This record gives sequence, C-alpha cells and structure tokens, in this order.
Amino acid sequence: MRAGATTELPASAAPTSVVPDHSSKTGFWTLTLGSVGVVYGDIGTSPLYALKESLHAATGGSGHQSLTREMVFGVVSLILWALILIVTIKYVLVVLRADNNGEGGTLSLVALAQRALGHQGGAVILIGMAGAALFYGDAIITPAISVLSAVEGLKLVTPAFGPYVLPLSIAILVGLFAVQSYGTARVATFFGPITALWFVVMGLGGLSHISEDWSILGAFNPAYGIGFILSHGTAGFLALGAVFLAVTGAEALYADMGHFGRTPIRTAWFALILPALALNYLGQGAMLLAHPEHLENPFFLLYPSWALLPMVLLATVATIIASQAVITGTFSITQQAMHLGLLPRLRVLRTSETEKGQIYIPLVNWWLLVAVVFLVVLFKSSSELAAAYGIAVTGDMVITSCLLFIVGWKAWRWSPLVVALVIAPFLLIELVFLSANALKVLQGGWLPLTVGAGLVFLMWTWRTGSRVLTEEVHRARLPLSEFMKKAEVGSVQRVPGSAVFLTGTPGDTPGALLHNVKHNGVLHAHNMVLTVHTEDVPRITDGERVTVERLSDAFSCVSVRFGFMELPDLPRALAQAGLDTDNLSYFLTRRVLVASPETGMPVWQDRLYIALARTAADASRHFRIPVDRAVEIGAQISI
Repeated sequence: MRAGATTELPASAAPTSVVPDHSSKTGFWTLTLGSVGVVYGDIGTSPLYALKESLHAATGGSGHQSLTREMVFGVVSLILWALILIVTIKYVLVVLRADNNGEGGTLSLVALAQRALGHQGGAVILIGMAGAALFYGDAIITPAISVLSAVEGLKLVTPAFGPYVLPLSIAILVGLFAVQSYGTARVATFFGPITALWFVVMGLGGLSHISEDWSILGAFNPAYGIGFILSHGTAGFLALGAVFLAVTGAEALYADMGHFGRTPIRTAWFALILPALALNYLGQGAMLLAHPEHLENPFFLLYPSWALLPMVLLATVATIIASQAVITGTFSITQQAMHLGLLPRLRVLRTSETEKGQIYIPLVNWWLLVAVVFLVVLFKSSSELAAAYGIAVTGDMVITSCLLFIVGWKAWRWSPLVVALVIAPFLLIELVFLSANALKVLQGGWLPLTVGAGLVFLMWTWRTGSRVLTEEVHRARLPLSEFMKKAEVGSVQRVPGSAVFLTGTPGDTPGALLHNVKHNGVLHAHNMVLTVHTEDVPRITDGERVTVERLSDAFSCVSVRFGFMELPDLPRALAQAGLDTDNLSYFLTRRVLVASPETGMPVWQDRLYIALARTAADASRHFRIPVDRAVEIGAQISI
C-alpha cells in the first residue's frame, strides 16, 4: 500500500485475527506433550499438598489420631468429583469452546463479552479487572507453595534438612526469576517430557498402594463426599475449601489454549493427566486407610525410602515448571491488560525470534519475585500458605463462569434458559467452594483479596485517568481539518521528507505537530497523522493492519491496528503496508501531567495516576521506533 492510496475497511467489518494453525506448524503429539508441561504443570503439583491439607482441616489439625475412614473416603470422593465436574466438564469440555479467534484467558473472555454487549459492556470490564487481579494473586502464591511443598520432602529424607528448607526454597525462587530474561523457549522443550514423567511416576506411586485397601475405589461414589460434608459441620466445610487445592491450575487450560490448541489440551487431559491424578489420590487414600500415621506427608510416603530423594528432586523440578508456567502467564495477562487500557504500557522484551508468546516484562518479573519471597518468609510452610491459596482460584473461576454466561447468551445466541442450565451448576459448586475458602480469610485468605482489591483499584484509576486525559487533550486541541486549512494557505516553510505524528484522537491535530509548526516554523512535505488501535482480537492479519486515507497533498491519516496479544512494531507495520519508511521521522508528544481538582478525579487519585504514568515505557520504545528517528516535544497537561 502506497502513501497516496485510500484504503478503508467497511464500517461494519471487524478486524480479522490470525489464528495459529497448530496442525501445520508442529505435530499434534508434540503439541499434546508440550501442553503437559505448560498447561498442566500447576495442577500436577496439587497432589503434593491437596489431600494432606484437606484431611488436616477435617481433623481440626489434631493429626492422624482423629483420622477416620469416613474422612478419608469423603475427602478423596470430593477431590475426584472436583476434578470431574470443575476441570473435566466445565473447563475441558465447555470453557475451551469460548475461544477468541484461537486465544483464551480471562481477558480474552472479557473481549468476547464486551464485543457482544457493545457499549453496554462497562460492567464486564470491571469483572475482567477483578479476574485479572485475582490471577496475579494466584501467580504470587503458586511459586511459593509449590516450591515449599517440594523442598519440605527433604525432611523425610533426614530431619537434618529441616533448617534448610526455607533458605533453599528462597534460593530456588530467586534463581527461577533471575533466568526469566533469557526466555523459556529452549527450556520449554524439556517441560513436556519431564512433566509427563512426573505424571507417570505419580500414577504408578498411587497404583502401587491401592491394593492396600481396594475399598477406596468406592470413593467414586459422590455420596461419600456429600455425606462427609453434611455430617462434619464446620470441619467438613473447612475441608471443602482445602479440597479446591486439587483443581488449582485448571484456569491454565483456557489461558494457554492459543499456544497449543483445544484438541491437544483435551487429549493430554483424558489420556494422561486425569488418570494419573485419580490414581495418585486413590493411592494416598488407600495408604492412609492402612497407615493413618502417614498423614504427615502422604504423597512422598507413597514411595520406598530409597526413592525419596529422587522423588524430592523430581518434585522440585516439577514445581519449578509449574511456577514457570504461572510466571509466563503473568507476562501474557499483563500484555493483554496493557493493550486493553487497564495498565500503563510497560517495557516488553521478546525472548524468542520465532515464538510470539515468548515475552519478558522486567518490572512485573522483579515485583513478582519480591512478593513471592515475602510470602515464603511470612508463612514459612506450605501448610500455612494453603489457607491463602484457594480463595484466589475460586474467585477467578466464579468470574469465568459469569463471563461465560454473557458470552453464551449474547455471543453464541443461546437462550438465557439454556445458558443458565449449563452454567448454573458450575457456578453453584464454585460459590460453595468460595464460601468454604472465605472461612479462611483470617488465616491467610486476606492476602489474595488485598492484592486483588489493590490491583483492581489501580486498573480502575488508570482507565479513568486515561479517559480524563483523553478528554482534556481533545478539549485543548485544534481540529485537524482547521489546522490543514491554515497550514496550507499560510507562509509556513516546507521542508522535504515525510513525518509521522502519533495521536490518540484521530480528528484532532497532534500536539507534536502544533508545536513543531509553532516553535520550529516548518512543515514537512508529507505529514502522516497516525493512530494506533488495539482491537479485541488476539492478532490482526497484515492485509488489514494499516489503513491510509489521503486528506490532501501534504496530509494523510494513517490507522494501524494490532491485536491485544501482539507486540506493536510501527516501522515494521508501515513497511509491510508498502510505505517508504527509510527516511521517516516520528514525532511524539512528551506529556508532563499536573494534578488538578477540576478534572473529575480527586487530587490524590490524580497523583496516583501520574505515578503510574511515570512507570510507563516511552512510546518510542513501546512501538519499536528507532531512537535516531524519534523526536519528542513536551507539553504540560492538567488532569
């Protein structure tokens, strides 16, 4: 597309997303194996602590002396049916249908719901903020509890390792976050095989103990779980909250759909993950029926003493992989939130030349490390952290169900009754789990709630402040059509070459253009007023990315579209559209923000927005504009 052309999409046309063709790029089984490592890493570490913590809650913390057969049958039954109802039916069979042009995750679901509701989607954004914020809470807790639970197995090898559990866990976590800048592309090739080995060993460990009490197979009868809850009062309800630890990580099924595809994820679940998890939990239950004294750490005690140290090492590697998946997910959801206008644009680095999803956000990485280490030092053990874990995940799942109802009703055009019949059972179960976890607010559940509330407020402040800033900029700007008339008939000196002026309001004259004429007294031979749009689809095809409208001999309006999963690269986009980018100069406005009581937000919130704005990456760096081609012109704006 040449600069002189006029190419516009029809007003009703939606941008087309580029959907990855998983079958042609990589073999089906390679994708399936890859999904085992990335998608199921988190849920695969749950057997380390889920059954143990559930039974500790059921016994009131009094240990194996109070453990009964009814407790073991009830808790194992609840775990099995949580895996069947929440993970298998809801996520694997239903939620994976809600893809946004091949991509998944809470914010993808928000984009689908908002597109279906149109201008009535304000509440959906708020729900999406809450979901994203709870994901961050989950991302802080997952590395801490996973690594701690694995390293605590060293105490079974010899009690002498006890004092070293905490410092060793911190050292592993620091090392994990320190290598993030190198990317996970190379390491990820080992994630699938190692995690697959972990699931096989887990399944074999459980299978070897089921023969100790074959009656444990009766736990597939849901009556055991229901009877346990009804007969154990508060203790049963507390145990129910801990049971949910068995399904933490299920949300990764949806979040990572764009990387692996729906069918490989489903195949991995039914062929390996679900059987291995079921066998392990059944094996732990059978062992505890025969040896209640093993309640201290039933997972590692499934294995003979000679295998303890290898299992601790394998578990540690598995928890690092699980933590890696959550960290990578945090980078992805941050990128989505930035593009959807919920967070400032932060510095995003690519860590792979070939994989689009391989990104690294330094600020998020180091803040996440600080938060994770703080949790390890504060709670000191996986058992203490367990109370904080469930509430973030259950809250996120409840939000997913609410958004799925909107998508099913408005986007899929199902009748409200049909959607309610499909979603309501899951929502009811998750609300029961959420209520059970709410009982643990004082024991640690306050942590993800506090983190979530703080992040929702920050996102709301950024979104509101950005809207106020746009209104202020628009109010002070000269319409572009009026500026063109004055510039073209005036005596402004023309200089050869082409210039790009970035703006967020296409009909207004960019501040950099006004100040360039006012202070330098020159106008380029060709001036492109460029606006970047982030669409509610993951990726845009190259043919629809750039639209150029010629306004006059000297002025053009350029619109560049990116999907919310893409890293914006303006020079590359313009070059792909056929524009001559060799001698382009890019003019940007450097805004100095000043708090004002007259713009709609309280002054203290203005100052918070200004502080957030200072963390934002430079526009030139964010849009990949070469440093020697960028010209910034300052302007002071009151908000």
